Amino acid sequence: MIPVQGYAGRKVAVLGLGRSGLATARALAAGGAEPVVWDDSAEARAVAEAEGFIPTDLTRQSAFDEIALLVVSPGIPHLYPVPNKVIARALELGVPVDNDIGLFFRSFATKDWNGFDQMPKVICVTGSNGKSTTTALIHHIIKEAGRPVQMAGNIGRGVLDLDPAEDGTVVVLELSSYQTELARALTPDAAVFTNLSPDHLDRHGGMGGYFAAKRRLFTQGGPDRCVIGVDEVEGRFLANQMSVAPEDDRVIRISSGTKLEGFGWSVFARKGFLSEWRKGRQVASIDLRTIAGLPGAHNHQNACAAYAAARTLGLGPRQIEGALASFAGLPHRSQLVGEADGVRFVNDSKATNVDSAAKALQAFGRIRWIAGGMGKDGGIAALAPYLGSVVKAYLIGHSARDFALQMGDTPHEVCETMDRAVARATDEAESGDVVLLAPAAASFDQYPDFEKRGEHFAALVANRLAG
Repeated sequence: MIPVQGYAGRKVAVLGLGRSGLATARALAAGGAEPVVWDDSAEARAVAEAEGFIPTDLTRQSAFDEIALLVVSPGIPHLYPVPNKVIARALELGVPVDNDIGLFFRSFATKDWNGFDQMPKVICVTGSNGKSTTTALIHHIIKEAGRPVQMAGNIGRGVLDLDPAEDGTVVVLELSSYQTELARALTPDAAVFTNLSPDHLDRHGGMGGYFAAKRRLFTQGGPDRCVIGVDEVEGRFLANQMSVAPEDDRVIRISSGTKLEGFGWSVFARKGFLSEWRKGRQVASIDLRTIAGLPGAHNHQNACAAYAAARTLGLGPRQIEGALASFAGLPHRSQLVGEADGVRFVNDSKATNVDSAAKALQAFGRIRWIAGGMGKDGGIAALAPYLGSVVKAYLIGHSARDFALQMGDTPHEVCETMDRAVARATDEAESGDVVLLAPAAASFDQYPDFEKRGEHFAALVANRLAG
């Protein structure tokens, strides 16, 4: 646990008692503060009570008496489309609003660091797609190098639930736009921006607000090194703002598909090979094509980002190459869950939007595509250019029939359920095919989350292959 500094003897309100909220309450208490906790869910309040916290209704008129700070969980709207009423009250009263990320950056460093030979480092990863894989890959590379490392944020543990730093510890944080937008302190040693595509636009008042939330990690935090994906104009703009000249090697530009030679430091992947360039010459090359845990151009971009972040720590190219080769990938993200008679079964349940589904469709050859769920605005019309590798689509969930109307000449079948889709795809698959779950839709029509959807797919595949 990271005890929160600066609030000893003061009341701090905590709104939202999920994983990060409870960790925040514990860390506040450990630092000598008095947590005042609340959640609209009676079940969440009961969990907090079982840990010894006394829920206090923060919607009451007098609830903010003597409150020094309000700490908000990431899922709670604080500005758009409408602020939560508790947050709105704090704003009216001028009570500072923060989140666990802000508290972490204000509390991580301690007097113990004065005795360390090697200062702890914090690497933060943000962007639209690939954050989790990139974060996990950085963590894996550092762990394989034998350095103490922890991973948290939007993946794994809550940040305040981390262990205090040891000599040379590296903390790798995945940060969503919800987390970067509200944190009052952001001071990473290195910051990674993977890419940008439309998402969470209602929470940020549009695309500009969404990008501004991501950009705060760099402009607010002033990292020593920036790793920035430049395959979109927003990334190119950010890289331009963070560097004083093209040769400024404090900014490492990364790309999947574009050769970047005219910069002080760049890492890019083309035709399955990762290349590192510094000061106008190539210094390393890695063949990514045989790494099973990183299939497709989108994962090659993740590899470039992780490689660059590891290089900022002083790790060598061959060291990183060995760690890339042993990376097994993350569940529900281009995860190989079975193989039989030349047919591979890939779980990419995390592909909940069109952009991530497009990347999955480009990663494989002959695809039997399982798609559908709770579709988003525009359905899958934007995927038309990527359907050439689809042998047949098997459509499930609430949007199955709407998706069918957008399939054009691509063979498809409305299956409605995952059970039927897996059965039909397995029966019809031939050697060389990939049965790919990349839904291009949210899961909430049939599953509580994308993890449960992916787990169901994997279980059905296992049963079919066993029988």
